[in-house]
Amino acid sequence: MNAPTAILRHPWDHPPDHGDAIEVAPGVLWIRLPLPMALDHVNIYALDEGDSWTIVDTGIHSRRSVALWENVLAGPLGGRPVSRVILTHHHPDHIGMAGWLMDRFGAELVTTRTAWLMARMLILDVEERPTEQAVAFWRSAGMDPEILEARKNDRPYNFADVCAPIPVGYSRVKQGDVIRAGGRDWDVHIGNGHAPEHLTLWSRDDTLVIAGDQIISSISPNIGVYPTEPEADPVADWLEACGRLSTLAREDHLVLSGHKLPFTGLPVRMRQLIENHHGCLDRLRTHLSEPKTAAECFAPLFKRKIDRGTYGLALVEAVAHLNHLHHAGEVTRTRRTDGAWLWKSKG
Repeated sequence: MNAPTAILRHPWDHPPDHGDAIEVAPGVLWIRLPLPMALDHVNIYALDEGDSWTIVDTGIHSRRSVALWENVLAGPLGGRPVSRVILTHHHPDHIGMAGWLMDRFGAELVTTRTAWLMARMLILDVEERPTEQAVAFWRSAGMDPEILEARKNDRPYNFADVCAPIPVGYSRVKQGDVIRAGGRDWDVHIGNGHAPEHLTLWSRDDTLVIAGDQIISSISPNIGVYPTEPEADPVADWLEACGRLSTLAREDHLVLSGHKLPFTGLPVRMRQLIENHHGCLDRLRTHLSEPKTAAECFAPLFKRKIDRGTYGLALVEAVAHLNHLHHAGEVTRTRRTDGAWLWKSKG
C-alpha cells in the first residue's frame, strides 16, 4: 500500500550504487543491495566500531550478493572485519547473508528471540511441495482456481533458497534494552505487525532511527496472515506498535529504513501508517455489504492492479484485514461449498 510523501523530506535524492556506500551520519554507512522481486532492493547499514563493523541487516544470499559483499568489504568497509550482525526481523532479504558473515568473521548475531527462532526454523524447513495446510488456507481465502492449481504443483518458495544457514547461538535483545554500536547508545523498541518482535533502534546521542521495515517512507510494509497461524490478527499488532512508536517520533529524526530513502518528518509518517490501515478497514466494511471472499477484497485495499507477481502478498494482506474485523466482531464468515470463507459486514 502506498502513501503520499510530499510532506516528508529526503536528505538524499538517490541511493548508493550497489557495492558502494553513503555516509548518512558520522560512522554510519548506508549500503544498498539488489533483490530479484518487485521491491528490487534492500538497505543495510554499517556502524563503525573502530577496528571492525557492526552490520544491520544483510540482503539475500546469492552469487551476486556474495560478489557485492566482497566489494563492500574491500571498498567502503576498508578491509576491516564484521564483528557483529544485527537483524531487525526474520525476512529473507534481511537475514540471507547473516550466516555467511558469521562464518566468514566469527561475527556475533544480535536480534530478538522471535526473529532468531523464525529465521532458524524457516531456513531449516525445506518443502518440495506445498503442505495440505497451505492448500487449505489458499482455498479458504478464495484463491483464483487457476493460480491455486498451479501452486499445488509448484515447489514453494523456501528461505533456504536465498538464505545461508544461521549457526546456533545468538545474543537476544528485547524491549527496553540499550545497544552500544557505532559510538552511540541505541534504545531498543519492538515493533510488530509486519514481522513479530521487529527490532528498531533509536539513538540517544543524535537523531538516528534504524527502522528496518517497521517504518518506511513511501510504502506501508506488507501485513499478512499465513497458513502457519491462519487466525492471527497482525493488523491489531501493527496498529498497537505504530501508536506506541509514534509517541517517540520527532520531526528531526533521520529514519534509516530497510527500503526506499532515508527521511525526516517521522511524526507525520507515523500518522500516515496508522491512518492508511484505518482507511482500508473503512473501505472494506463498505465492500462487505455483500458476502465476499478474501480474493474478492483487493479493490478496496489496494490502489494498483494485482497481478500474478503480487497476488500472494495481496491475498495474505486481505486475510489480515478480514481477520481484524472478525476479531473485532464486525463481520461474520461462512463456508462456501468449495471451502472458501465468505465474509460479510454485520447489520
